[in-house]
Amino acid sequence: MIGSNISRWTMTYFAAALAWLFVALGLLVAGVGYPAGDIASPDTLVLVHVICVGWLSLAMCGALFQFVPVLVAKPLFSDKWALPALALLTVGLLSLLGGFLCLGGRLPPALWLLPLGAILLVAGFGLVVLDLGLTAWLRPTGPARFVLVGLASLCATMAFGAIFAFALAGWAGAAGGVVLSSGIPLHAIAGLGGWLTLTAMGVSYRLLAMFMLAPDVDDRQSGVTLAVGALAVAFAVAGGALAIGLAAGLQIVLSIAAVLGIASAALYGRDVAGIFSNRKRRHLELNMRMATLSFASLAGMALLGIALVTFDAFLANVGAFAFLAIFGWLSGLVLAKLYKIVAFLTWLETYGPVMGRAPTPRVQDLVAEDRATKWFVIYYAAVWTGTAALLGGEPAALRVAAAAMTVCVVGIVHEIVRIRRLADVARPLRLPVGAVAPHLLFARK
Repeated sequence: MIGSNISRWTMTYFAAALAWLFVALGLLVAGVGYPAGDIASPDTLVLVHVICVGWLSLAMCGALFQFVPVLVAKPLFSDKWALPALALLTVGLLSLLGGFLCLGGRLPPALWLLPLGAILLVAGFGLVVLDLGLTAWLRPTGPARFVLVGLASLCATMAFGAIFAFALAGWAGAAGGVVLSSGIPLHAIAGLGGWLTLTAMGVSYRLLAMFMLAPDVDDRQSGVTLAVGALAVAFAVAGGALAIGLAAGLQIVLSIAAVLGIASAALYGRDVAGIFSNRKRRHLELNMRMATLSFASLAGMALLGIALVTFDAFLANVGAFAFLAIFGWLSGLVLAKLYKIVAFLTWLETYGPVMGRAPTPRVQDLVAEDRATKWFVIYYAAVWTGTAALLGGEPAALRVAAAAMTVCVVGIVHEIVRIRRLADVARPLRLPVGAVAPHLLFARK
């Protein structure tokens, strides 16, 4: 990693993603979207796409622009595509959200915003897929294979989303209406399961091994985990699309996909446990300790799903299941890793050029873990409380939990800004001769 290029716009993606996270939490606190509204209401569509596109997908894209070249030991196919892609994604998301607000009567009718937003998002994600896909394809082994499957799932997610947007605008005909009425679970599985979860798994293999000085997971072992997970997504998407085409129900297809998904999560848990047990760095840094709470959320999510299906209560509580998946598993892992990734990249950017020529601090000297720990711990406690509130049908309690999550994210972002500002580095080591302070929102060239 030392000596490799730093992606100039990764910090910009992270900043945009965190801004959207605040928007999502603000909507939850205000009671906009499920459970205050119907699960299929335009307000809920706004909330879901702010979270999944604005927060999680932008954070994932920013991380991948930095780490895919590391995974394959090759430079990014094009450095120049990252910023236009971010612009297209931002404008596309704003347009899509505007369309949802028109659909719900919160703005004057302008449903053309929906297909416009879909086209811009497809263009933005298309640039991301081409750039990362052409890079990862140069050495499709290990974690890079997870990224490739995740990008393929992103394409499926985009295809369903574009059909839905055109159908909601009344531009997709009867066939589009049929896909819209039945295909939402397939859109969600491809996005949350294939794009976000499988990609997060692949990146975490390398980050966990790198930050804990552990040997990489055996390729054949992680390959089985990926194969089962990819089969779950492929079975859901392809089998589900076939079932829709044949006017058959989705229950059997989704049941088989769920079993495969749980099996993949269990295999991933085995792989992660192996990395932890074989690590050379015995003391766990904050990001690793907090990542374990994300893994606990993933396990809890699997158990919750099994329990809800067993008692025939999944559809009635799908919001609680999705909340734990989005904020406990994915968002928790992203926040924990952002804390370390920002410190690591800031250290590389600032002190890498002067290494060996001047005394430099350690990466850990850029952070204040004792001060930051409380924000992460309270965040996870709030997420689990919010999940319980949803299961108990207590929207007021969910809003209180969301407010606590917002305060904690403010605290975490404050710590991240301090890292970029080198605020916790002892003054004698802060800027040795030849070092340049990093910019807050992008890496200097």
